[in-house]
Amino acid sequence: MSEIFLIGVDSFGIRQEQLTLLRKCSLIVASTRLAAHLEDVPVKIIPITPIQKAFTNIEEVLAQGNVAILASGDPLFYGIGGKLIDHFGNDSVRIYPALSSLQEAFASFKMTWSDAAVVSLHGRQAENLAGLLLGSPKTFVFTDKVNNPDTIAQKLLAYLQSIGDEQITNGLRMHIAENIGMAEERISSGCLEEIGKKSFSELNVVCLTIPNLPERPTFGLTEDVIIHSRGLITKDEVRAASLHRLALPRKGVLWDIGGGSGSISIEAAAMHPLLSVYIVERKEKEFQNILANVRKFGLFNIVPIKGMASKHLTDLPAPDRVFIGGSGGELENIITGAAAKLKADGRIVVNAVTETTRLQAPEFLEMQGMRVERARIEVSRTGPDGPQRFNPITIMVGRK
Repeated sequence: MSEIFLIGVDSFGIRQEQLTLLRKCSLIVASTRLAAHLEDVPVKIIPITPIQKAFTNIEEVLAQGNVAILASGDPLFYGIGGKLIDHFGNDSVRIYPALSSLQEAFASFKMTWSDAAVVSLHGRQAENLAGLLLGSPKTFVFTDKVNNPDTIAQKLLAYLQSIGDEQITNGLRMHIAENIGMAEERISSGCLEEIGKKSFSELNVVCLTIPNLPERPTFGLTEDVIIHSRGLITKDEVRAASLHRLALPRKGVLWDIGGGSGSISIEAAAMHPLLSVYIVERKEKEFQNILANVRKFGLFNIVPIKGMASKHLTDLPAPDRVFIGGSGGELENIITGAAAKLKADGRIVVNAVTETTRLQAPEFLEMQGMRVERARIEVSRTGPDGPQRFNPITIMVGRK
């Protein structure tokens, strides 16, 4: 029975026993760069892209003999290995891994990598790059032609400047390994501003290191630790119920309209690091509190936006969930705009303090064809300062 030999190639090249194996194959599939290792191998070589065409050629040749595929590093680590196994099955593929680019890069950086987060940006249009890359003290990044080191540096710098986080900006370092194992290999590092002004070869990987990154908080933050003004914060009990009604996805997009202190966004972003949270607030003091909370808790998957919601919603990525804690008199326009962009099976949750919002929100949600549920919450507390009672809140959920 014919087999597929999936051979990883690292900076040490192809081992002699693997070259012997390759010479006995009927076909070799490889990129132009890796095919350069095969000058003395008298076997037909075809390109690995487009991948579907390569798979079709492999299927045809397997009826006659073995096929070899060359891949960079470890083919099972963000490589072609998974696709190959899914397509041809476990029994048809034999794998010969090499050192991954991650291992070789960290050896060049002289850093341990057991504590590193790993992110691949291959073909990825990140809604918020900072949220993906600034969540760990050490993050290894597979780049691509669009997400190259200088572009990454420029975007991260722009985000950190927008939230006024000088501590992370000054401490963050980017380490870049280019052309690993080749004559043009280059190792460099620098701050975001330095890296953003340079250019890099197409073959590169990146490591971000962030000293003194705040520890990501757990669910259950209390009002006394969240920066806010004049008591303008969603009470702990109401926040917990609102987050429950949002039923947040593990990843996707949340809009928080009329964010106040940002308490809903903070808890949501902390619970779900892969969730991109866009928080809109028009009042200057509250907006500054939001920025301070993002910096305090290091929740860089939050994107704060200052201004009236109606002026910004069309520019935001389509949401999976929308929370409306304040509307500034624009409730109908906000619900209409949010419902138009809301993804299938999405939810809009509205918290109403006033009687006007309690009566209007269900009507506006139903006008958008949404199924509406309501719940009324009254919070009373007993503590050292005596009993406390708060205004009742109506939580309304519109389901698309």
